[in-house]
Amino acid sequence: MKRAIESFAIVALLSVSLTSATRASDQGVVGQAFPIIEPDLLATIEARLQRLQASGGIDRMNAEFAKRSEARVRRPKPVAGITATTEPRSWAYDPTIVIERDVQDQKGNYIARAGQTVNPLDFVAVNQALVFVDGDDAAQMAWATSQYSDLKAKIILVNGSPIEEMTNRKRRFYFDQEGRLTGKLGIRHTPAVAVQNGRVLKLSEIKLKGIS
Repeated sequence: MKRAIESFAIVALLSVSLTSATRASDQGVVGQAFPIIEPDLLATIEARLQRLQASGGIDRMNAEFAKRSEARVRRPKPVAGITATTEPRSWAYDPTIVIERDVQDQKGNYIARAGQTVNPLDFVAVNQALVFVDGDDAAQMAWATSQYSDLKAKIILVNGSPIEEMTNRKRRFYFDQEGRLTGKLGIRHTPAVAVQNGRVLKLSEIKLKGIS
C-alpha cells in the first residue's frame, strides 16, 4: 500500500512538472525588435509609373513598341530552315483529317461524326496556285512574278518584306507567318508550288537555272 501511494505521488509530481514546463511565460524582449512592413505592390507600381510619366519614359516606351511592331509587320521573322532548291522534288499532300468528336449545328443536327474522315478539297476548290519564294532572292522573285499573275497564284514569302514588294511591284504578296503553311505541307526549299490535283495538293520544289 505504501509503495502504491509513493508511486502515485511520483506520477503526480511528474505531471505537475511537465505542465509547468509547457506553459508559456513572458521573458521580456531580447534585442531590438522591428515591426513587419510589407509594401503595397500596387502603390509601388503606381509610383514608378508616375515617375516614368513625368520623365517622358512612358512616351518613349510606347514609341519604341510602335517602332518594333511596325518593323515586324514590314519584315516578319523569316521561316527557319528554308533554303534554295538544289534538287527538284515533287510529292502529294493529302489534307484528309479524322474527326475527333461529333460536330453539331445549333439545332443539334450532326455535321460530322467522331471517327469520320473529311477532306476539305471535297468542299472547297483551291483555284490559285500557292507559290512559296524567298523575298530577298531576286531570282526567285523575278521567276515567280513573271510566271504567275495575281489571278493565277498567291505568291507567299518565307523571307523578306511583303509590304515593300507590294509597293514596288504594285501587286499583292503574302507571308508564311511562323512557317505554318510550309511546315504543314512539308516544304523545305524554295521556290515551291502547290496546286490542287483532285483530292490532294501536288507540291513541287523547283530548281532555278544557275543554282548548283
